[in-house]
Amino acid sequence: MKRLDQKLANILACSTATVDFIIADAKDGDMAFGITAPGPQNGSCRHGYNESEGCWKTLGDYRKQIREVIAQDIVDIVLLSASNLEQLGIKEGLFKNSAITPAARANDTSDVWAVRGGKYPTEHPSRSFRSATLDHIKYGRLTENHSAPFIGADLGLYSITFTNHIDWDYKALTDYQDFRIEAERKGFRHFLEVFNPNVNPGIPDKKVAGFLNDHIVRTLAGVTEAGRPVFLKIPYNGPGPLEELASYDPRMIVGILGGSAGTTLDAFQLIHDAQKHGARVALFGRKINLSESPLAFIEFLRRVVDGQITPTDAVKAYHNVLRKTGIKPQRHLQQDMQLTSNKMSYR
Repeated sequence: MKRLDQKLANILACSTATVDFIIADAKDGDMAFGITAPGPQNGSCRHGYNESEGCWKTLGDYRKQIREVIAQDIVDIVLLSASNLEQLGIKEGLFKNSAITPAARANDTSDVWAVRGGKYPTEHPSRSFRSATLDHIKYGRLTENHSAPFIGADLGLYSITFTNHIDWDYKALTDYQDFRIEAERKGFRHFLEVFNPNVNPGIPDKKVAGFLNDHIVRTLAGVTEAGRPVFLKIPYNGPGPLEELASYDPRMIVGILGGSAGTTLDAFQLIHDAQKHGARVALFGRKINLSESPLAFIEFLRRVVDGQITPTDAVKAYHNVLRKTGIKPQRHLQQDMQLTSNKMSYR
């Protein structure tokens, strides 16, 4: 049994143990940001292109970091694009003897098309789209034998964004229904990511959290257990909205997403506060990927969750690790001890 499956079983059996809190590393950024997903490259550009705007690590660099995270064996899920899952999971077999569960992004809605110069995330209501197929995620190829042992992943992230625009929300729900039916037939599990509206929903900001919570509960009320997501991934809209959703149905496991990189304290305080107010899962992408030392960063996320260290002390300890390993911090310690934002989205 993978560590994720055991933790999910424990949570559904009413476990409140910190050890059962689930941490996921989102390494699916190539399906949102393209070339810039692996993060900035230090030093001069290898290819000499566009140095005025910065230089970027390569796909090889990205995969190297993913291999290191898998080898570290602290996170419970590694979320990948289908192409990286094929290389690392199917061809290299890195998850075969690992307690970590592989997952793939099962759809890539338009509000995660965060390409340079693009206007999709902020100026157009989210539209549904799926690059990956479930067969390619599970088996690496199209197949009619859906009872065969899978060699890729049987877990995927499905994303939906409610905008309060009837035509786009209706289309998003219709496509989600089609996905759920296909996933159930093919023995494919999913977790559901629900963003705040990516365009003006026509309601006051203070009502957005309630809008999101109601839509989640309303959407899943018509879905029986066989088609339900194994957990949710939502923005942290504050303690009240999170507690409201987490307490509504104990069998609906609520997780939070990490959003933009921010300071180190932003990340450690977020996971601490989310856990305190009912979250049982945290899925961080850029906060891990863009840190100076992703492996040390993950270790301190786990230590914060386990109650071994406070968020502020974790920042200090993290900087000590950087100093001892000769890694230059992106920010001075005092700057990195500041909370800057709790806005959680791809945007």
